[in-house]
Amino acid sequence: MENLLTEVSRLHFPRPPATPAQITAFEARMGWKLDEDLRAFYLHCNGATLFAPLPDVHYHMLPLERIERARVAIRGNDRDAAGAASLYTLVDMQDSDFVVLDVARSESGRYPLFDAWHETFPELVPVASSFAEFLEKALRSGNRAFWLSSGPLEE
Repeated sequence: MENLLTEVSRLHFPRPPATPAQITAFEARMGWKLDEDLRAFYLHCNGATLFAPLPDVHYHMLPLERIERARVAIRGNDRDAAGAASLYTLVDMQDSDFVVLDVARSESGRYPLFDAWHETFPELVPVASSFAEFLEKALRSGNRAFWLSSGPLEE
């Protein structure tokens, strides 16, 4: 994660870091804990955009205060019929598409990430097994949604 975070700071558009108190407040409000990758990211920067600043950006890693249940962000309601309560927005792709994490499916202590497209949600497409894997692929994507691209990632 350290090399990835250095690259975010050097070549992209990070926000100032979250404080430990902000992370504690976030975890209390949400009822789940950030995994190791996410904690490192938010202590480094409380959200970021890759490749371009807002508003013209594909990868907008949300600040802690903007993370919410995916069913609320995508469907506008917080009922089980609108999607699982364990899915939370993490990256706004700015095209009615979000990358979400599922806090009910921790694998090796990390949350898997999924593509959550507005038109087909709550159907999900696996994107990465962890935030570190997602960030690495996103940084090599050339500003494309790497899980939808058929071309090679940048080296």
